[in-house]
Amino acid sequence: MSAARSPQEPGNREEGSSVLTELSNEMVRLFKHQFGRGPTTARTSWTGDVITVVLENTLTPAERNLVRMGEHQRLRDTRMFFQHASVREFCEPVERITGRKVRAYTSGIDTEIDGLSVETFVLHPAEAPNARSRIEFVEPMPE
Repeated sequence: MSAARSPQEPGNREEGSSVLTELSNEMVRLFKHQFGRGPTTARTSWTGDVITVVLENTLTPAERNLVRMGEHQRLRDTRMFFQHASVREFCEPVERITGRKVRAYTSGIDTEIDGLSVETFVLHPAEAPNARSRIEFVEPMPE
């Protein structure tokens, strides 16, 4: 039994690699925009309805200072605040590239490992194009 695919969901190895590379590049661009520097490595995987992006070496110089001071929890709290204040910016490229709506978005960081970050997007099934996007749960952007 084969699952229905959206037009942009990877259907073969070459097409899948292109989508995964595009998603990785978008996350690097977002990190650079949000934090002033991009990660040195980004890898994206897509299994079923879950997209996971692993980004390495994401800490800014100021964040590295917090680590040296032992302020790991403060750093995690601050980073998570910024990540979730930017839900729209993180989910929009995933929806644009995949053609599917994001159902849920989670973000995590390991401050002990130079800011290894994981961005996880749970997509609505391809058969639910009218499902409510996670972006719709975000406060409207100020005009």
